[in-house]
Amino acid sequence: MSDEFLNVQLLISGKWQDAADGRTLPVHDPATGETIGKIAHASKTDLALAAEGAAKGFEAWRTLTAWDRFVIMRRAANLLRERAESIARIMSREQGKPLAQALAEIDGAAGVIEYFGEEGRRLNDVLVPPRVANVEQRVLHRPVGVVAAFTPWNFPINQIARKLGAALGAGCAVIVKAPEDTPASPAELLRVFLDAGIPAGAVSLVYGDPAEISEYLIAHPVVRKISFTGSTPVGKHLASLAGAQMKPVTMELGGHAPVIVCADADLDAAAERLAAAKFRNAGQVCIAPTRFLLEQSIAPTFVDKFKARMSALKIGRGVDDGVTMGPLVNSRRVKALQELVEDARANGATVWHPDTALPNGGCFFPPTLIQNPDLSMRVMQEEPFGPLAIVSEFTSLTDAVKEANRLPYGLAAYVYTRNERTQRLLGEQVEAGMVAVNHHGIGVPEVPFGGIKDSGYGTEGGPEALRAHTYIKLVSSEQAKADF
Repeated sequence: MSDEFLNVQLLISGKWQDAADGRTLPVHDPATGETIGKIAHASKTDLALAAEGAAKGFEAWRTLTAWDRFVIMRRAANLLRERAESIARIMSREQGKPLAQALAEIDGAAGVIEYFGEEGRRLNDVLVPPRVANVEQRVLHRPVGVVAAFTPWNFPINQIARKLGAALGAGCAVIVKAPEDTPASPAELLRVFLDAGIPAGAVSLVYGDPAEISEYLIAHPVVRKISFTGSTPVGKHLASLAGAQMKPVTMELGGHAPVIVCADADLDAAAERLAAAKFRNAGQVCIAPTRFLLEQSIAPTFVDKFKARMSALKIGRGVDDGVTMGPLVNSRRVKALQELVEDARANGATVWHPDTALPNGGCFFPPTLIQNPDLSMRVMQEEPFGPLAIVSEFTSLTDAVKEANRLPYGLAAYVYTRNERTQRLLGEQVEAGMVAVNHHGIGVPEVPFGGIKDSGYGTEGGPEALRAHTYIKLVSSEQAKADF
């Protein structure tokens, strides 16, 4: 464990520093409960300095050419890849996920940074043909300014990389409020940008009281855009704060992803891929499949195949060899899942989990299957955000679509069928920002990543994400008539 992990500092104006008043927060290993470090707890004095530094950093960053910004971002991506092994161990220790998943997250984050650096070079101005002679009409995309980015603990590097990449690619500066549960891996991500030569203040990092930080930064005149990933209730609150300041927002919020498995699906492939997606990061994934809607004729066969894959999971500390599912991030998540399962059982559901011993201590929770659910159960309304799958049956696609669209969420959805007409039909009718058919490839940086309804608005992928960090400006000018 590095010294940086034991003592995670704030990053303000290009310098690592303790909180002005010396306050700290502890960091715990969710697999053991052990205190493994501390982080600086920002005060309003620190936040004021961060905003001041970000304003200067924005001026320095925006004046670089798009090519020079790309070079720095590409260098940061390469440094992230070079340091992946050591950063992955830090992430696994503080967040709990298996090393292989941590490495995959870091590699994906490097790709995101690289993509947005490249995309920034393609952010072209547009000439609009005029209605009268000698007039030039230019439509310009210009960086909106300093962005306040609030990120969650489930993907402590990748979620920041998405926000940093889009903002920096557009020429903005960013103040990151990273998660207090998983502070050390985000610090290592910010470190690669410093080492890559980004101007002081173009990226900043703070921790502390989430409510205090969000209310201060959203209201601060230096901050011109808000980007948040997290729960729907918190997202709605932050959006209201931003709305009062007339500041644009990107909101990537909660989900309760349905998956429709039709009778003609490849059941082996479906069970394999859905189990991997469901129990990745111990189910702590906003796009994890949650409500499994199975065509009645194949439901028993699919359930047997899915249970076999649940039984094959190796549960333990993320840093140990061969582990495929680690602990939940903290004891609060364990308690929340226990309450959902007990409510389902009390209301008549069948609850199953494999006969796998959990490690002693820590925040472990067994992979769990809930069958015969009723709409009155809390788990059918609330996002479980853990290794919990709910199985229902359907006899008509109309009923499956109705259930898929029942909740106010609309982030991700999944479909398994060999029939091309059914693929297109469900792709259109299921209400979600992202629908994946027969696979789970919805997280690559060049495509949109976002939801509808209570799952938020805006996107954190594709060129649309970069343009969301700009404002559009028209410059219309009459040219002097040529004298020939």
